[in-house]
Amino acid sequence: MSLLMAFSTVLIVLSLGDIASTKTKAFVPSVFVAALLFLFGFWTFFPADIVALAGFQTPIIYLSMYLLITHMGTMLSIRELASQWRTIVIALLGVVGIIALTMTAGSALFGFQTAVIATPPLTGGIVAAIVMSEAATELGLDSLAVLAIITYVMQGFVGYPLTAIMLKKEGNRLLAGFRSGELKLTKVEETTDLPERKKLIPALPKNYQTTYIILAKLGLTAWAAVAFAGFIKPYIDISPFVMCLFFGVIAQELGFVEQRPLNLSGSFGFLITGLMAFVFAGLARATPSMLCEIAVPLLGIIVLGVSGMCIFSMLIGKRLGYTKEMSFAIALTALYGFPPNYILTEEASKAIANTEEENEFLMSEMLPKMLVGGFTTVTIVSVLVAGIFINYLK
Repeated sequence: MSLLMAFSTVLIVLSLGDIASTKTKAFVPSVFVAALLFLFGFWTFFPADIVALAGFQTPIIYLSMYLLITHMGTMLSIRELASQWRTIVIALLGVVGIIALTMTAGSALFGFQTAVIATPPLTGGIVAAIVMSEAATELGLDSLAVLAIITYVMQGFVGYPLTAIMLKKEGNRLLAGFRSGELKLTKVEETTDLPERKKLIPALPKNYQTTYIILAKLGLTAWAAVAFAGFIKPYIDISPFVMCLFFGVIAQELGFVEQRPLNLSGSFGFLITGLMAFVFAGLARATPSMLCEIAVPLLGIIVLGVSGMCIFSMLIGKRLGYTKEMSFAIALTALYGFPPNYILTEEASKAIANTEEENEFLMSEMLPKMLVGGFTTVTIVSVLVAGIFINYLK
């Protein structure tokens, strides 16, 4: 395939996902449809490296990740981030629920090694999947090495539709309160006050807020975050992606970076497109023969993990004042992380909101929880779980 043919093909697949989501009012999420189409494509006529051929190669994807996560940080104030402690607790308990059932019932049904290798990828991170796959390969467990990767790749097929259902139910509940006047769009009021609130670094005049200047400041913030993560790594090993989130929050609070800088620069759509395409590129590994070989343990582990996640997150969420739908949606971010958590929230909000104000209200209520939940599970906890579980294979 040529560059433009591959690019067009990838964008057509993503577009068909959007069309399906719009037609069904997000009942069928775009990411679910796109994942199915990519899987079918890889099994038929797509080259395995179609996403790379389309121009979305590793360097640009990592750049997109750093910039997008820093951008997401600018959407959260320090006060708001601190207020999400309940979200973090629910996300953590969701992971505990996964481990509880996979390592008990899953171990009994499919074997201890199978449960140990498949559980860390189920908590969401590609790093965890790679760590467990390589550990299994070193022990000569080739089918289980494939299971680790396929678990990570396939869990989205369960997570996407379940999350869409939970978010739409939560969104309808929130809209009922908003329309009755019981709930208010507090984020709009806070944003309105931002220009009047003094910051350490004054905002640039509008005529200097150009695409280049906005991206330069965002790039410097992400660069500082990654450098700081590397500097403290000998003492505290924190993912540079998590550090980008925190530095985005701090840079926006100081006034160095504007809120939603990628939207202001007109760059958000292209970066999120490349990142979503890269996520689906992992489906190239899921060949029919591999899926047949590991289908039973794969399905069993995913069902058990999601069931445990559901039970634990809903129980703790109720005690912390969250609805069962929002609690389960937060926990489900472990199955896919960022950017699907952003896409699914945006789709659910647009599908049920009648006005831009209603859409903004829903996003302000649900998106921070989904973002924090995803970063807690996928970016942080999954790597820790893999680091612990790998010891049980030695």
